[in-house]
Amino acid sequence: MSDSAPVLVTGATGKQGGATLRALREADVPVRALVRDPASDRARAVAALGAELVTGDLLDLDSVRRAAEGVRGVFSVQMPDLHDPEGDSEWVQGRNLIDAARAAGVRQFVHTSVSGAGEHREAPGWTEGRWAAMEDYYETKTALQDRVREAGFEHWTLLKPAFFMENLLPPSPLLPRGPEGGILTIINPHIELPFIAVADIGTAAAAAFASPERFDRVELDLAGELLPMTRVAEVLSEAFGVPLTAPDLTPEEALAAGMPEMGLAYAWHNEVGQPARPAHARAFGLPLTGFAEWAEANVRR
Repeated sequence: MSDSAPVLVTGATGKQGGATLRALREADVPVRALVRDPASDRARAVAALGAELVTGDLLDLDSVRRAAEGVRGVFSVQMPDLHDPEGDSEWVQGRNLIDAARAAGVRQFVHTSVSGAGEHREAPGWTEGRWAAMEDYYETKTALQDRVREAGFEHWTLLKPAFFMENLLPPSPLLPRGPEGGILTIINPHIELPFIAVADIGTAAAAAFASPERFDRVELDLAGELLPMTRVAEVLSEAFGVPLTAPDLTPEEALAAGMPEMGLAYAWHNEVGQPARPAHARAFGLPLTGFAEWAEANVRR
């Protein structure tokens, strides 16, 4: 299939897919974007970037098969159903996309997962059920990674991003009352976390499509900077123009103060963490966005 054939981007109206689409279009790569509603404002914004829109839904295998015909590569991203976190929608979406791409003879498949997926079973207390609330999340991510590896694509790449910097933009579970209400989390203020700007995920994906052989069978944990929450608070204080501090709270204290229950999952960062480090991306010559640089460009007072 010719290099002039398009790349199919899923999640094009979202964060990672949108970042990948923009990076590909900046490199003048033809893009076909899978969208559920081509008349929506987000889909129209995607079309304005020069992408071809194709209507479909990852839960509808026939529509995915049609979208995959004639493309040279696929960018794959799925999200769990937040209304049914123990359901199988993420698995079905990913399976449909992988199988449709193989059936269509797609040469290259770039899939985004999460840092630590596949290594999560080594977490202290995993086999004893300590992390039962996260089992579906990590097991689904791992199963999809395995399916990509085993699908038989000529070239495949797994991107494994760390904690999104964008998770700190309101509305955020770490800022449930907005910047004026302060940071509210159980993350240990002194533990260093790997952060990644979503735009850097798009840059990495575009680099993989530009150099399929170089990124073939690469499993790349992505982080742009390693920071403790104390430093995060300092940077956000400057960006928001509001004094912020990194709290040191027990789960009970954080919940009582108004932290959403989903914030309990951040205990993972205290006890297990994510293996992504900036050196991993730098080894491939990928540019990375520092947290202060990201905040200056993305935080609005």
